[in-house]
Amino acid sequence: MRPSAETSGGARWRQVLLPFLLSLFRGALPDQIRYSIPEELAKNSVVGNLVKDLGLRVLDLPAQKLRVSAEKDYFTVNPESGDLLVGDRIDREQICGKQLLCILDFDIVAENPLNIFHVAVTVQDINDNTPLFKQSKTDLKIVESTKPGKTFPLDPALDSDAGSNSLQRYHLNDNEHFDLTEKQTPDGRKYPELILKHSLDREEQNFHHLVLTAVDGGDPPRSGTTQIQIQVTDANDNPPVFSQDVYRVSLREGVPPGFSVLRVTATDQDEGTNAEITYSFHNVDEQVGQFFNLEKRTGEITTKGGFDFEIANSYTLGIEAKDPGDLAAHCSVQVEILDENDCAPELIVTSVFTPLPENSPPGTVVALIKTRDRDSGENGDVYCQILGKAEFVLKSYSKNFYKIVTERALDREEIPEYNITVMATDRGKPPLSSSTTITLHIADVNDNAPVFQQASYEVHVAENNPPGASIAQVSARDPDLGPNGHVSYSLVAGDLEPRALASYVSVSAQSGVVFAQRAFDHEQLRALELTLQARDHGSPALRANVSLRVLVGDRNDNAPRVLYPALGPDGSALFDTVPRAAQPGYLVTKVVAVDADAGHNAWLSYHVLQASEPGLFSLGLRTGEVRTARALGERDAARQRLLVAVRDGGQPPLSATATLLLVFADSLQEALPDLGDAPAPSDAQAELQLYLVVALALISVLFLVAVILAVALHVRRSSRPAAWGCFQPGLCVKAGPVGPPNYSEGTLPYSYNLCVASQSAKTEFNFLNVTSEVGPPGELLCEDASWVPSTNHGDVGVPFASDTVLKVQMGMFSLIYPNKKMKS
Repeated sequence: MRPSAETSGGARWRQVLLPFLLSLFRGALPDQIRYSIPEELAKNSVVGNLVKDLGLRVLDLPAQKLRVSAEKDYFTVNPESGDLLVGDRIDREQICGKQLLCILDFDIVAENPLNIFHVAVTVQDINDNTPLFKQSKTDLKIVESTKPGKTFPLDPALDSDAGSNSLQRYHLNDNEHFDLTEKQTPDGRKYPELILKHSLDREEQNFHHLVLTAVDGGDPPRSGTTQIQIQVTDANDNPPVFSQDVYRVSLREGVPPGFSVLRVTATDQDEGTNAEITYSFHNVDEQVGQFFNLEKRTGEITTKGGFDFEIANSYTLGIEAKDPGDLAAHCSVQVEILDENDCAPELIVTSVFTPLPENSPPGTVVALIKTRDRDSGENGDVYCQILGKAEFVLKSYSKNFYKIVTERALDREEIPEYNITVMATDRGKPPLSSSTTITLHIADVNDNAPVFQQASYEVHVAENNPPGASIAQVSARDPDLGPNGHVSYSLVAGDLEPRALASYVSVSAQSGVVFAQRAFDHEQLRALELTLQARDHGSPALRANVSLRVLVGDRNDNAPRVLYPALGPDGSALFDTVPRAAQPGYLVTKVVAVDADAGHNAWLSYHVLQASEPGLFSLGLRTGEVRTARALGERDAARQRLLVAVRDGGQPPLSATATLLLVFADSLQEALPDLGDAPAPSDAQAELQLYLVVALALISVLFLVAVILAVALHVRRSSRPAAWGCFQPGLCVKAGPVGPPNYSEGTLPYSYNLCVASQSAKTEFNFLNVTSEVGPPGELLCEDASWVPSTNHGDVGVPFASDTVLKVQMGMFSLIYPNKKMKS
């Protein structure tokens, strides 16, 4: 079942308010939570309920992540109930030794929100150890002359328990000669002394057997025994005597083995062998033999091993001096161990919050560190510092805890990982230090928008490109990781309508390659402004725009177009008049043309392809202006024709042609006279047949006549250059040279053109095409290439044929071979 909105909202408020209230009322909580348990509790035994004692809620435990921060895992926290449980065997004697109060201090760490609670568990002793003597049998020699009241120290029993469960008393079995008393060392340990109640008589009884029992204070009590065998010896009157009952000496814990601690001295007033004294340890702890060595002849005490102030700061040595008669004296040596700064501080990393989001605010806790120094005093006073990382600072948190917090904002793109070195230094002389390194990984957040490699892009694309071709590529970089750094591209705007824009270009979302969707036409679209967008896949997504300017380059794909001279409404060419008295350089007309291309491809030049009268007119190479090159001569025809080519500057060049019809006349009436009374033109076909008949009849005898006739016709043409023959109303005839001679095919150097105006009232001439119905196959047709119509504006070619136009070529070939068609 999903919680209601009110319930979930209340839980969120409690999660927010609880840390605040805890910090607000922290003074109301005890500085340290205390529990008391007996030792040797079974594993998972409940020590106490932390949730109840700390004022927490069970529902908040999964988020708070309570855990124990201690050197040894004696305790654990139940994550479900919040109970503090026993995690391992707790042996008070092993943990605290002989200390009367055994307390285990540790910390409970709550990670969300971060908080630390100090907990102290007092371990109570149980009577689980029996008093034990080091030896199951003790041998003593007592001189029979020993006076009653003499005491003899005995080795104590050892009981690891503490308090009331420790060793409490000794008792001796009933006997006639000896009694028992208890003494206590300066460090509080009890040991028994045997007291002689009555004089001994070796001759009466030379051995006495006693039983010494040690009893602790447990319930029920435990006890241990040892056998004491006393041998009665002959008299040795003077026992050894120490110069001091108690010797005191101080040692630094760093002294080397073999270092001389002290020499004890005892004297014996006897003489001879009875005055020879031997020294030995008496009534000492087991550790004494591990750290000290006693020379039995000289009484010199030397060190045997290294000392550690942190383990034991003092030792009590019991020394016995005995002569050969078993007379003995006893003294104690109090050795105090002086602390040296021999323990470097320890750094314990209890929590590391990694990876850390790069947008974490300053003051965010990165790690929690605990320090410990086993030295005491200033030697154990520790301070910490961070080495060389300005992004982090170390703050004291609680007692010996420090927290590492961020000092400023982090940037994963600049530094993705930090190795934070923390150094702990004590205040000893010389100071000791230690360090630890914490590796902190920075988690990425989407804080970087894509960045294009260029502020703007500009590409040149030649027109007529193939559709689907790649024309450009944009690239953007996003330093973020994963989806935050994955960039996709899109087309968001342009200077065309969206639908039209999509028909021109597209962009690959993955690569940023821009494709042409169609062939570009420079004449329609010279430049295209696009706005491309790069967008990452973060949440929320970040984006950046860049402009792309596509310049469509021109290709020579448009031929020039002639604007003037224009064609008439019926497709016929118009004519221009030229005054007969025009001087050289007179501007006759101008050929006007345009080219849709640009640049060099639209650079036009004008050239004369054909001219009726070469040299009569000049044409401006760049301007297209037609000017008279010389004055009109008598032999020049009144009607002139120019075929002009207009070429562009492309490679290869494209061209168009224009036909100019020029008439020399002083007025329009002179150019178009009234032809209503003119005789009808002769039948050209009949005249041609007559020529053929005459030529066939006289071919063998009139060759010379034919030559003369040709010359005569030439002279006739030259003498009448501007004559117009009227064949019917509205028709006029014009003669003139058409092009250069072609002697290789046997034609005469001149041909005659006959042109007719369609109506006398119009100011233009119509040049009609030849049709197949004009005449018989054998008639001569005009094949002059100079009359091919312009490909640009649809000019119609101007041959002469049929009943409207006749073209006659006269020459020797025509006369000799009348049945063959003559090539132009």
